[in-house]
Amino acid sequence: MATGSSSPCSIAFLLGLYSLFFSLFICWTQAAHLYSSEDPVTILHSGTVKQTLQNSSSAWLVQFYSSWCGHCIQYSPTWKALAGDVKDWEPAIQIGVLDCADEKNFDVCKEFGVHFYPTFRYFKARNNKFDLGKPYRGANRELPTVRQVMVNFLQNHSQEEWPPACPPLESSRSSDVLALLGKKKQQYTAVIIEDENSFVGREVILDLMQYDGLTVMRALGSDASLLEKLGILSLPAGYLFHPNGKHELMKVHKTLRFFFSSFLKLLPGVRRRKLQSPRSSDLAVQEGDAAATVWKEFDKSKVYMADLESGLHFLLRIELASHQTLEGKELETFKDFVTVIAKLFPGQQPVVKLLETLLEWLVSLPLDRIPYDAILDLVNNKMRISGMYLTNKLEWVGCQGSQPALRRYPCSLWTLFHTLTVQAAERPDALANTGLEENAQAVLQTMRRYIGSFFGCQECGRHFEEMAKESMDQVTTHNEAVLWLWRKHNTVNNRLAGALSEDPQFPKTRWPTPDLCPACHEEVEGLHAWNEKEVLAFLKRHYGASNISPKYTAGPEEGTAGGQEDKEPSEQKPGWEDPKYGAHSPKSPYLEKLQGKERQEEGIGLHKEAKPGMSFLGLGFSNIDLSLCVLMYVSSGLFLMIMFFFFRMRSKRWKVRHNRFSI
Repeated sequence: MATGSSSPCSIAFLLGLYSLFFSLFICWTQAAHLYSSEDPVTILHSGTVKQTLQNSSSAWLVQFYSSWCGHCIQYSPTWKALAGDVKDWEPAIQIGVLDCADEKNFDVCKEFGVHFYPTFRYFKARNNKFDLGKPYRGANRELPTVRQVMVNFLQNHSQEEWPPACPPLESSRSSDVLALLGKKKQQYTAVIIEDENSFVGREVILDLMQYDGLTVMRALGSDASLLEKLGILSLPAGYLFHPNGKHELMKVHKTLRFFFSSFLKLLPGVRRRKLQSPRSSDLAVQEGDAAATVWKEFDKSKVYMADLESGLHFLLRIELASHQTLEGKELETFKDFVTVIAKLFPGQQPVVKLLETLLEWLVSLPLDRIPYDAILDLVNNKMRISGMYLTNKLEWVGCQGSQPALRRYPCSLWTLFHTLTVQAAERPDALANTGLEENAQAVLQTMRRYIGSFFGCQECGRHFEEMAKESMDQVTTHNEAVLWLWRKHNTVNNRLAGALSEDPQFPKTRWPTPDLCPACHEEVEGLHAWNEKEVLAFLKRHYGASNISPKYTAGPEEGTAGGQEDKEPSEQKPGWEDPKYGAHSPKSPYLEKLQGKERQEEGIGLHKEAKPGMSFLGLGFSNIDLSLCVLMYVSSGLFLMIMFFFFRMRSKRWKVRHNRFSI
């Protein structure tokens, strides 16, 4: 941090700020995810998820979430409440979470086929094979509904799969219940009598499974003789058999699960069993799981290229990775998306060149399905084409949040599309000869299709699609497209104001705020109103190329540029410099495979060589390729010369014979 004064007061003030920022930094590193070790959930990660789920003594319900997903953030209290509510069920079924936004978990989320967040999967107990789990697709994710689905899932276990610690959940026969009358036993026996569709009995059984001195059963109230002999007038009801042979109706305030369970846990001699729970949170939580994040000073009146490039990095290398193969409508959507960003992105030349090369490559391929790994190889520049580069680090500036789970990628995506709509309005000829030049909705429709196909937050995608259906078709000019996206962004801000996904340091409010654009705000009959002419002018200034700051932007050689200290490669985050993902790895088997297929179908291909060569139309040609071209050129020239002299001599001989004949 720089300062213009060296007085003792200034130094003391700066030391105070440093202490404050250091304290905030500690808080941020402790809140990198939506769940912590203090929550009643098992936190899984790439190093523990398989060994935890495979051949487990209990079943599992796992939520694959993303810490930036607004719906995941809002749902996290419900998930924590659910885990706390069924904590006593852990020997039978456990609650787990895995953050797919964590760099360490990208590959495992891809392996499990997680495309949207949150994704819920059930995993059976005692399964010694790798399993992707059974998805829960129910629209109702309220706590009681999910709890009942957990009970049903347990009952779907076969006898061989049944969790060893889980008691039977099937209903007992009336004769077995009546046989307990007057019998002395060493412990209590409680029977919940209920309707066939009731879950109270099974939930109480699971609530008491870790308690000694008690056996809990359930019976159906369809047998009138059972109800008559036990004196039961309404369902559900509880009946208690004492060890001394006494029996009676359970006297509870309300015939609900909580009251039954609490009554039984308070019986004399009933104690929680001292049993080592199969929870594996100690294995699942790694030290240093929260990435260290240093706050960056920024000007809110500026757009930062670091945010845009970090968004592209996350989009191309992380979010898209959940789709192993692109084909059909997904491939068309991705091609249109790359077309829009390649033509309109106002970035650094190495980034623009990479986007243009990716576009040329997609357009030239005659394939109707492309593996994602081939796209990743090109984004990582495994063809070693000089002069193109996209940062492989997440460097949030204007989109950084007061907590690591807030803002970030969703903010950068909004910023990217705002920038693209403005660029389309300012450069109407940029999309010429792409098939999108006559469409004022080109950027908006591309954004809509991308969010529907690839954006991880499925709930967010549904909300955006609802807004698009409502009024996107009414956009007829590029300026209207700019204003449409601004209006809808404010609509989203208004809907999420006060929600858990809102950053307290960056409250969701009407934007632009009066301090950024005082002329944008008016008052009509005592009510706030927008001056949309001024708003449009502001948006064009704010998202224009001249207002994009290069500060904190990373370059291909140095760690950062534009005011941030350079870092050695060894200091960068692990995982993105691995040879598997490195931007300068000399091997690209996926591009090589596509190259061979393309040669077979069209006779053209991407030429790949370990040594750098020449770039032509975005495709790399090695020295061998160039030598072959020269050889073919020389051979073709010699062949044409030979043919020329051959036909010339033949023509002369024909003329001589013809003239002699005439004579």
